[in-house]
Amino acid sequence: MSAELRAEELRPREVATLLEALPYIRDFHGRTIVIKYGGAAMTDPGLREEFARDVVLLKYVGMNPVVVHGGGPDITRYMERLGMKVEFVEGLRVSDEETVEVAKMVLVGKQNKDIVLRISRHGQAAVGLCGDDGALFRVRKAIVGDRDLGFVGEIEHVDVGVLNHVAADYIPVIASVGADGEGFSYNVNADTAAGAVAEALGAHKVVFLTDVEGWLSDPPDAATLISETSAEELDIALGRVSGGMRPKLEACRHAVRSGVSSAHVVDGRVAHSLLLELFTDEGIGTKVCP
Repeated sequence: MSAELRAEELRPREVATLLEALPYIRDFHGRTIVIKYGGAAMTDPGLREEFARDVVLLKYVGMNPVVVHGGGPDITRYMERLGMKVEFVEGLRVSDEETVEVAKMVLVGKQNKDIVLRISRHGQAAVGLCGDDGALFRVRKAIVGDRDLGFVGEIEHVDVGVLNHVAADYIPVIASVGADGEGFSYNVNADTAAGAVAEALGAHKVVFLTDVEGWLSDPPDAATLISETSAEELDIALGRVSGGMRPKLEACRHAVRSGVSSAHVVDGRVAHSLLLELFTDEGIGTKVCP
C-alpha cells in the first residue's frame, strides 16, 4: 500500500477528530482551565514534551491554562540521598523544616523552571511562581485526624490579583509551597493547591494528571474505571479511598462544590491525555460533577 493511499485512509478519521473537538474549543474559549501536573507526565522525557505542547495548544485556541505542579518523586529521591526519613499520611508528606527546604529546592529551583522553559520552547511565554510570590498562597498548618504532619499547610487564601495579572499575558506555572502569616514556609499538597486555585479563579475546569486511569471501583467490581461521578457519591466513597488518590478526589469534590463546573482525574501516562479528556465526547478519565 502506498504512502499516499495510507494518508487518504487516515484523513477521514483525523477530520472527524478535529470536528469532534470543535464544539469544545468553542465552548471553552476564554475559559480558565487549571491543570495539576505531576506523576509520570513530569518524569518521562517524551510525556514532558507532549504536555508542554498540549498546554501551548490550549493557549493558542483561546483558553487560559494555569499549571499547578508537584514533584513528589523528585523530592523523595533527594530526601533518600540525604538520608532523610520519608513518610506519608493519607497521601500527604510528613514535613519538618528540613523537608520543606528540600521541597522548595526541588519544586521552585528545579521543577518550576524546567516546566517554564519547556512551555516557552514550544511557543508560549510562561512565568514561574510559588505560593510565596506576591503572597499568592496564605496557608495554615494542616491537621489530619490526630496526626501532626509538621510543616504541611492547607491554603486559606489565594491572591487571584497576582494570578490574573500574570495570566493576562503569560501561562502561570505554580509550585505548591506557601507561607503562613508569620512567614514560615509550608509544603502544600499539589492536588489541594490546584483545587484551591481553580476555586479562587472561578475556573471552568480543573484537571488532575495521575499515574492510573482515573478513579477505579473497588476490587469486587474488578477495579473498573469510574468514568463519571458526583460530589455526593464521593461523600460516600471517600472513606474507602487512601493513598495519593484521596487528596485528588477531595480536591475534586471541594472544587465542584465551590463553583468549578467539573473536575477530571486522567492518566498522565497517556500522551495527550489532557486533550483527549477535554476535547472528545468519551474522554479517558474520571469526571466529577457537582
